[in-house]
Amino acid sequence: MSDRAASLVLERLRAVEWDGEWDDVLVHVMSRRLLFREYLRRAGIWAQAYSAEAMWPFFDVVDYVDPEFALPPEVDAQLRQYLGQIICVGAVKRTCAGVVRLADYRARHPEALPDLPDPYEPLLLFYERGGAFFQDSGGFLDLTGVTVRRGTLVGRVANPPLSSLDPALLDAVDAEGRITYYTAADRQGPLLRRRAVRSVPYDEAFGRDSLRWEPTGTQLPVSPEEAAELRVVWLDEMEAAALIWAAIAEAGGAA
Repeated sequence: MSDRAASLVLERLRAVEWDGEWDDVLVHVMSRRLLFREYLRRAGIWAQAYSAEAMWPFFDVVDYVDPEFALPPEVDAQLRQYLGQIICVGAVKRTCAGVVRLADYRARHPEALPDLPDPYEPLLLFYERGGAFFQDSGGFLDLTGVTVRRGTLVGRVANPPLSSLDPALLDAVDAEGRITYYTAADRQGPLLRRRAVRSVPYDEAFGRDSLRWEPTGTQLPVSPEEAAELRVVWLDEMEAAALIWAAIAEAGGAA
């Protein structure tokens, strides 16, 4: 059973297009950023649980859960062969090894693991939706099409969680252009967004019945001052994702 769990994860990794087409990656920029933020948060929780703060954010958690653990020889050989084939930074390879080893360990010793959210699933989904990330010397992480700061472990752990990893939510946040989210100041109105595509604005609302983005028919603000005048407030993308997921779950649209 444990070999099967590790093999399933390896199959998912083998299907990742590490050097995918630029346009294909850009389609998933928004969901990839949310997934990466969630990975940084979960990795921080696990690092705190096992006093591995110095190794955060890209580490193999099983090294700290059970330093004596080893994969079955056949699985270990397959993993090493795969990692030798992909051209990625060390942090990517380290987390790929971590997700396989944790899957095998969880299948063998489920009682030994804490009741914490899976640290690697958001990152595995991130890889599946567009490939690798890159690091620079300035503290930024290049997610292909967008950059994020690594931040601090404490700061990332304090961030709100991503409401769900459901494909319906991930697909709903993906769209072309630079996106800004709004909602009514009393938080009772619809979720709104402005997409700027090559400087052309598209103002849309997420329909709770249709579960689709539709034109608002009105112009959204372009500044905080205008937002106050129109009685709407800016939302962080995690807050917006929570509202999208609440609508999807209420409508029974979850996978």
